Amino acid sequence: MKHQECNLNIRYDLPEDIWDKLPLVYEKMPGWIGFGKNGKGEDGIPYWFSFDENEKSILASVEPSGLQFFANMESNEWIEWKTEIKRVATAILKFKVGEIEEGEEIEWTNRK
Repeated sequence: MKHQECNLNIRYDLPEDIWDKLPLVYEKMPGWIGFGKNGKGEDGIPYWFSFDENEKSILASVEPSGLQFFANMESNEWIEWKTEIKRVATAILKFKVGEIEEGEEIEWTNRK
């Protein structure tokens, strides 16, 4: 397994109606186990596969630049997972969700 990460164009300053839909995006993703609480992971942080970052796991953090994902998993599985979250998030949030570093950033105001 290898450390992976990506930054999606889901910014901290998006309207509340967007942020209210994000848990639905999380729940639809493979490996969803919930938000950290009661000593399992960090409180309020979403996790997939495991709360233990030394095992196969994914967690997300809201950063000024966007929604940051950190993972410990094989590269081919990671590529599939992040492709799927972009597809699911685009469908639910109603704007093109992409990776900033890959030049996929599209402003949320272009949503239809």
